[in-house]
Amino acid sequence: MKYRRLGNTELQVSEISFGTWAIGGSWGKTDDEEALRGLHTAMEAGVNFFDTADVYGDGHSEELLAKATKGKEDDIHIATKFCRTGDIYDSKTYSEETVRAYCEASLQRLNRECIDLYQIHCPPLEILKSGQVFEVLDKLQQEGKIRYYGVSVETVEEGLFCLTNPNVKALQVIFNIFRQKPLEKLFLEAQERGVGILARVPLASGLLTGKFSKRTSFEADDHRSFNRNGEQFNVGETFAGLEFQKGVELSEQLQWIAGNRGNMTRAALRWILDHDSVTCVIPGFKTVKQVNDNLQAIEVPSYSAEEIDRLTEFYRNEIHPYIRGAY
Repeated sequence: MKYRRLGNTELQVSEISFGTWAIGGSWGKTDDEEALRGLHTAMEAGVNFFDTADVYGDGHSEELLAKATKGKEDDIHIATKFCRTGDIYDSKTYSEETVRAYCEASLQRLNRECIDLYQIHCPPLEILKSGQVFEVLDKLQQEGKIRYYGVSVETVEEGLFCLTNPNVKALQVIFNIFRQKPLEKLFLEAQERGVGILARVPLASGLLTGKFSKRTSFEADDHRSFNRNGEQFNVGETFAGLEFQKGVELSEQLQWIAGNRGNMTRAALRWILDHDSVTCVIPGFKTVKQVNDNLQAIEVPSYSAEEIDRLTEFYRNEIHPYIRGAY
């Protein structure tokens, strides 16, 4: 495993880390025992960083991480998020009383005294601009409840605004071959300011694994079913904002990236890791097999300049016009 420094913090995190939305819920049927085996498999391979949120399975993914990392709290870093269990548009959701309650609840579920990275979970730009929530996070940091804080954002504009706050140490951003816009400005600014980048939705909800066909269906409790067109939250969180049928067509045209990289999953993750402005990529998983497959991205060949140019043009001409939702 290779490690990268999270911006200008003291944290050195595994370049392939893992998100835990899928094992918490909203991705169809889950199996806690398999999830725990997956977490242990990742840690045995050198993964030392996991991303979660209080809303994932109503805190269930935080509880799973507590079980998996018991006795390893000093070695395994955890990032969690808050605000989406409340009304994200209501300023009261970001008051000191409310945020403090969110933080204490996550600490209890995680069975920890301090959260390594505490992130605001995709709040509206107006909330960020008010500045109230950052003042609260500064207090929690001073009290030792959180080590660092960051923001999970939906848009480049939100990310650029967050960079104006010197205490924001990380941005979590949707970034994959289908979502290359952050490369134009956001990542450069973040790198200059010493802010870490967590690349989420790296496989476009599975489209970039190359395993889906236009006939693929999903369970009713899977967001790839109930949020396919942004019915519950930002459509960009599901299939990177692409309409499913179009996304399948585009993924079929990208099969060439697998080449000598084993499969599309590893190739898609490798493309993200080839950008040094990215601190780590955080794919999700539900099985040990998926964990192992994702980890193989470390070993596969990087992209040539010609391949990168080809993917850039493909994004601009064939993908960008079809992305839905704010980004």
